[in-house]
Amino acid sequence: MPSDRTRQDAHYAEAGAAFAPAIARLARSVEADADQARDLEQEIHLALWRSLAGFDGRCALSTWVYRVAHNVAASHVARRARGAKLVALDDADLLAADDIEAEVGVAQTIARLHALIRRLHSPDREVILLYLEGLDARAIAEVTGLATGTVAVKVHRIKALLARRFHSGEAA
Repeated sequence: MPSDRTRQDAHYAEAGAAFAPAIARLARSVEADADQARDLEQEIHLALWRSLAGFDGRCALSTWVYRVAHNVAASHVARRARGAKLVALDDADLLAADDIEAEVGVAQTIARLHALIRRLHSPDREVILLYLEGLDARAIAEVTGLATGTVAVKVHRIKALLARRFHSGEAA
């Protein structure tokens, strides 16, 4: 029977392989500064590894990972809220357009959207980021502790709010 540490390391290896890109996206969505985003990403990975010592399989590994990641990100935002003003993201590495003008336009669109998302209250921001990661209402409910119906309603309302703010040209 494997030791607790071996089991913890195995869970972390599985979680890291499956969810590292999502953790990186979460960090970039929360933190505009690239260096700060990398620091947050490392902070999330450390918290995840530590937390897996208590992982007992009562929920899916994905639920556990997203819960830990979003809790760490929320704590990070709360600490930063007392300090500097948040600025837009630079997600140019996500683009693959041949036309530089189109690439810049897409980058600006993504930056505006991320800036609008960062302005949401923490629970709404967590819900929409999980939705953007492709989680369904049931999975988001498991991570956030909200009812599945509440999540579905929140996603609908947040998407409508973001669309209104985006199309109105509201400054981020």
